[in-house]
Amino acid sequence: MKKVNSKTLLDSVQLAVITSRFQGIVKQMANTLFRTGRSGVINTAHDFSCCIITRDSDFLIMADSLPIHVMRGPVIMSKVLKEFHPVLRKGDAFFHNSPYHGNSHPGDFSVMVPVIDDNGEHHFTCLTKAHVSDIGCSLPTTLMAGARDVYEEGSLIFPAVKVQQDYKDIEDIIRMCMVRIRIPEQWYGDYLAILGAARTGERRILELGEEIGWETLHGYTQQWFKYSEEMMIKAINEMPSGKKTVTTAHDPFPGVPEGVPLKATVEIKSKQGIIEVDLRDNPDCVPSGINQSEACILTHSQIGVYNSIPHTVPTNAGSFSRIKIMLRENCCVGIPRHPHSCSVATTSLGNRIGSAVGRAIAEIGEGFGCGEIGAIMPPAFAIISGLDPRHGNISFINQLLLGCAGGSGFPNADGWLTIGDEGAMGMVHLDQIESDEFQYPIYIHSRHIIQDSEGAGTFRGAPGTYAEFGPISMPIEAMYASDGCINPALGARGGGPGGKAGQFKKKRSGDLEELDPMGPVKIEPGETIISIGAGGGGYGPPYMREVWRVEKDVKEGWISQKRAEEVYGVLFDDSGTVDEEATAIQRKRMKSEDDRE
Repeated sequence: MKKVNSKTLLDSVQLAVITSRFQGIVKQMANTLFRTGRSGVINTAHDFSCCIITRDSDFLIMADSLPIHVMRGPVIMSKVLKEFHPVLRKGDAFFHNSPYHGNSHPGDFSVMVPVIDDNGEHHFTCLTKAHVSDIGCSLPTTLMAGARDVYEEGSLIFPAVKVQQDYKDIEDIIRMCMVRIRIPEQWYGDYLAILGAARTGERRILELGEEIGWETLHGYTQQWFKYSEEMMIKAINEMPSGKKTVTTAHDPFPGVPEGVPLKATVEIKSKQGIIEVDLRDNPDCVPSGINQSEACILTHSQIGVYNSIPHTVPTNAGSFSRIKIMLRENCCVGIPRHPHSCSVATTSLGNRIGSAVGRAIAEIGEGFGCGEIGAIMPPAFAIISGLDPRHGNISFINQLLLGCAGGSGFPNADGWLTIGDEGAMGMVHLDQIESDEFQYPIYIHSRHIIQDSEGAGTFRGAPGTYAEFGPISMPIEAMYASDGCINPALGARGGGPGGKAGQFKKKRSGDLEELDPMGPVKIEPGETIISIGAGGGGYGPPYMREVWRVEKDVKEGWISQKRAEEVYGVLFDDSGTVDEEATAIQRKRMKSEDDRE
């Protein structure tokens, strides 16, 4: 592509080409990280993200990334970087994992690299982030749901700390990490992968700037933001105006024995092209690691909006400008005050809030919004640790992603089975069983969907996932933080709730012992831990679901014939064929009962 004068407006083809070039760069960054990361949570589960930020600290582009990692946090992180380091130089790189300064949670380890030309001018910033398995917490996990504060949590926290100068490591910082992290070699390999991905982005952007000119690229960003904002305005214009407050709740946890009641107020201002989300009427920060970081709650709220709008809109600073989110300080779903722990900020309360935003939009207008996505962090998401007898009893630690909660039903689609959770939106991969068993001394006995755990609806939520695993010859420890065991994911517009989560230990005798919703749990050889994932909420009355869809779900084992008859009103004869006449009568009766209520 030829250089373009910055005063010349780019046409639609040029906008598309440059967008594709930036997307390609981010995908190269992601490919570098995926292929070189050491931890299984990176090289198997794909729990990492990459993005590009403008010199004005505006979010530009992401690709193949988890929304919770990179939608709102990078902007805050970029501003903090400039505040702490007003003079940026070529060859600099910075650690950043502080939830009090724009990062998601401490376990998401980030590297920021400013893209600076040979004249010393800063043009963009490349940000790469990966969920590492250990960051120095007081227990072998990066998800300390029971931590009363950041001191008990124990994470190494870096607020925009310089780790490279002139492209060379600052060894003091590296040594600090190596002596605090349980598997230092694994961590250092992950660090090199995260850094290498950011440096890949730096090189490619410098090449692009040289090819078509920096003025062209900066002119492009402003036009791209303007186009994206116009697309968001158009999408909101097609939605009904209205205001709705919905409530939800997180299960009881250590530090919150009564659970955490939550509410979200959403107002759609259709003519103005604005959606407002007010989260100020929620509890203060709690003595637990489930407090939201500012970056996470902003992003969770936005995900709820993007899940609900009627068009595909580019996710960048332009479209973000039409979503107004109101937070308050010292709120568990607001702006946390140090030293409140945000160890589990990427899931927990934020997952509940994001889903509540989608449900509120559904209640404002039929054909919009969604049900609630199932809560997560059951043992299928556990961080496991122990000694590996296959390799001389060396220590290991890694997060598993063996199963997930079910996605919510939508106005025109069933829930996404492998959504992961509201913050991942399908971008994390479920672990390959063979890869987990190769890398760690565990045996995975079973993984399958849980029949009848879907939130019933015109479009149903996805069912939860069953997973069962255990050690091969030496004990392992599992850390998890399971929500949804008491409060299921709710449906929208008459849709039913999803199935509840749960966790059990299967003893050598075969007896089941119900476990607390939060680890650690020690699993001995011959024992297994069983994870029950929550199902997603449905959308619309179940008796309105097309009969052929119900019949297909029964044939494929997603729901039982009994549930089809009792919940969906689809009746079968003795041969297992749908009885159309009896079904019509039953559904008419169910609708009449629903209308009376």
